[in-house]
Amino acid sequence: MIVTVTLNAAIDRTLTVPNFQLGHRHRASQALTLAGGKGINIARALKLLDVPVVATGLLGGRTGTRILEELAEEAILNDFVRIEDESRTSTAVVDPTAGTYTEINEWGPHVRQDELETLLEKLHYHARAADFVVFAGTLPRGVEENFYGEAIRDLNRHGIRTVLDTEGEPLRHGIEAEPFLVSPNQGEAEDLVGQELSGRQDFAFALDEIAELGARNVLITQESGCYALLRENRHKTSYHASAALVETISPVGAGDVFLAGFIAALAAGHPAEQSLRSAVAAGTAATLEVGAGRFDPRQAGRLASEVDVRTLEPVAS
Repeated sequence: MIVTVTLNAAIDRTLTVPNFQLGHRHRASQALTLAGGKGINIARALKLLDVPVVATGLLGGRTGTRILEELAEEAILNDFVRIEDESRTSTAVVDPTAGTYTEINEWGPHVRQDELETLLEKLHYHARAADFVVFAGTLPRGVEENFYGEAIRDLNRHGIRTVLDTEGEPLRHGIEAEPFLVSPNQGEAEDLVGQELSGRQDFAFALDEIAELGARNVLITQESGCYALLRENRHKTSYHASAALVETISPVGAGDVFLAGFIAALAAGHPAEQSLRSAVAAGTAATLEVGAGRFDPRQAGRLASEVDVRTLEPVAS
């Protein structure tokens, strides 16, 4: 079983607006409402992959109630802590004619310390039966930047494999707590190592630097694929995986599906290269649909054969 943790859950509303222009009146050709937040998106993708998953985190107010209703409609098993403040709503506008998307995200609720302590108690209960615990997304107001790091250290002491997907200082603090896997995108990785990344040597250097900060395994995601540093049987190997070329409809949430695909493959005992191929194919399939965490697993299976995975040369000392 996989447990996903979403502290800043949301109602995600995605509007498809062809020929979208700022300052003009438009009529959406399609509207989609889903429970959202990175952890929930990952849980949705894991369910599509037939992996047992429980989504937990924080929910508040009428928006929180709506999130629970949406999760129930999708039959996603969940056990959230109800908080006093209101959960957020996020809006994305997808323009299929231009291949662009615009996101507008609210800050989210303010969380009290006693509400966080209740979540940690719930997390300890579910983690006892978990293969992985995935911490994903931004932190809401009132939560210290080292929250993920402290939670990861606690679970590490119990031998539980932890996964982290966030940004900024919470990402840096979390990596220092030595998670099993961390998955920044290129921009987040550049912030961590303090330089822009362009060629393969740059990415190989960044993988090593992030691993030195504390992460056991590292994925750096891009729209075109990913770079990875993975450990198997005490051996450390770096890879570059290139995605198949497709005509993207919406990239929103593709990174969440990528991470879900990788975790699902690891949980099934697949080797590193096969896990990367499955993950990149799932993330690519997600760009062919509107709605974070949604994809067709059969399409991902077809795309997997077109993913190119290569070993990177070690960084010259």
